[in-house]
Amino acid sequence: MTSADLNGEKRTGSETDADPIPTVVPNVSGHDATANGLPSLRELSLRDRAIVSSSALADVGLRTGAASLIAGAIAPHALNPRTARRERADLAFYAELAREQNPELSFPRPTAQPKIRSRPANLVARAMTHGPVHTLSFESPFQPINPRLRRQWKSMTRNNVACAQYWRHPDGPRPTLCVIHGFLASPYLLNSMFFQLPWFYKSGFDVLLYTLPFHGARAHRLSPFSGYGYFSHGLSGFGEAMGQAVHDFRVFLDYLQAEGVTDVGLTGISLGGYTTALLAAVEDRLRVVMPNVPVVDVADLIESWFPASVLLDHGIRTAGVSADEYRAGVAYHSPLNYAPLVAKERRLIITGLGDRLAPPQQSEKLWLHWDRCALHWFPGNHILHVSQPDYLRRMTHFMRDNDFMPPQWRPAVA
Repeated sequence: MTSADLNGEKRTGSETDADPIPTVVPNVSGHDATANGLPSLRELSLRDRAIVSSSALADVGLRTGAASLIAGAIAPHALNPRTARRERADLAFYAELAREQNPELSFPRPTAQPKIRSRPANLVARAMTHGPVHTLSFESPFQPINPRLRRQWKSMTRNNVACAQYWRHPDGPRPTLCVIHGFLASPYLLNSMFFQLPWFYKSGFDVLLYTLPFHGARAHRLSPFSGYGYFSHGLSGFGEAMGQAVHDFRVFLDYLQAEGVTDVGLTGISLGGYTTALLAAVEDRLRVVMPNVPVVDVADLIESWFPASVLLDHGIRTAGVSADEYRAGVAYHSPLNYAPLVAKERRLIITGLGDRLAPPQQSEKLWLHWDRCALHWFPGNHILHVSQPDYLRRMTHFMRDNDFMPPQWRPAVA
């Protein structure tokens, strides 16, 4: 019997492991974690050790740059005693929700299906696929779970137009791979090339690239950078942005199902990985989930993000919030706070050992919370995913093992 290779051609199972994938980074092999978790630096080969150490050093500079942008966004809240004190009541509100550990209470299911608008995407997108590409959008009916923020949220008109780019085969619907970008990195073209999405589309998948709140077309016109709104409304605003990210994605998921899509897989990078892991605790309709270099514990992560860590610490102390109160409040939107609904065998975590923006310890926490599911590591950092062809092969085998595959990958009928 033959099996579909990673390029849609028919080959035997033994040949599948060597199938070529478009290579834009060094094709360095990664590995799955052992039963003990990720390897220590001393357990690596000399080559991998050198890659991890050098890529980690490069990531520190990138982290400082990103943290400086976040510091500028949170400064108005952290330095204003009035708004800082208001955060204390908000954190108590979210902490109470978090203690329930009930995703149905924290992230209510959309109660209405808004009208989805569709228009042809730009020529660049259509040139990449040589097929139909549309931009989807709708007026988000999301309401913050915290009543205090509802009036403010309603005024964010650009953010409240949810959008995605949809690559659909003319003979669709097909199994659909959904992709969620990272912080700052919302352009569709960037994510298309990073995730090798034209190759996935050519292999037979439909693709949906989802835009997070406050990014891209959803950012305020005067936002200094894409994603600014995630942090410029304080800790409560970040929590509600995560709530809206979950809500609006579920609206698109409802739309895909209404269009006849029966199988949906989800992957996301960094902040998109955080959203992916959270959606795995909210949505049982996902066939596979594959968070990539995900953030999962914001309270721990931010401590290493200088200078944002200094401003946040100042704001928390000004508000009179203890460390325990702070952690209890931000647990509201952490995937570590909720049991996953997607089965263990349908979860795969990808992490970089040299990552210093979302360190591998973040992925390992998720791995432990997810009952030691599949965990694959590469020796690169947050941006330079050395061995990406290797982990893309790992992802495609994982998807096929879970029967999430297009017709071209299915065994030929004798």
